[in-house]
Amino acid sequence: MNQRRSFLKSSAMLASVIGAPAVIKSARAATVPGTAPPNERILRLYNTHTGESLRSIFWAEGQFIPEALQDINKLLRDHRNNKISAIDPQLLVLLDRISAQYGSHPTLHVISGYRSPETNAKLHENTSGVAKHSLHMEGKAIDVRVPGQDIAKLHKIAMSQKAGGVGYYPDSQFVHMDVGRVRHW
Repeated sequence: MNQRRSFLKSSAMLASVIGAPAVIKSARAATVPGTAPPNERILRLYNTHTGESLRSIFWAEGQFIPEALQDINKLLRDHRNNKISAIDPQLLVLLDRISAQYGSHPTLHVISGYRSPETNAKLHENTSGVAKHSLHMEGKAIDVRVPGQDIAKLHKIAMSQKAGGVGYYPDSQFVHMDVGRVRHW
């Protein structure tokens, strides 16, 4: 009985993750010319700490692409100790929706993706504004900027999504986004 409950629970979770982009599909059908087709989700990322970049179609024909997710996980690793963790696919969908607002899926410059618990603890001790239980440790948060674009525009777009937390750091030139509860600072 426990195995059956566990199976049903994981199946329901998987269905909710896979089903979410289908809702976005209809909203994306009327996007600006030059963006990805409505049956694809695309990201262009540049890691400001490692100099690595990628262009990845991470979702197509109704499903996430495992190899693309692995590549994204690697690029968004904790650059301080090279630890890799799974990034929440819903965060990637959020980034796709936000970058589509610019019309041509610009390259998002990543300041911070995944953070290992060790790194987060050190940052929390030495830096103001780093949460003790940061969603970066769960692969549910990212700090980004769009080069050549006003950071206030990115902040406004992120706030309009109402998809989780949004932190605005104009002095440091980045916006924090996560897929936790809706809040802002």
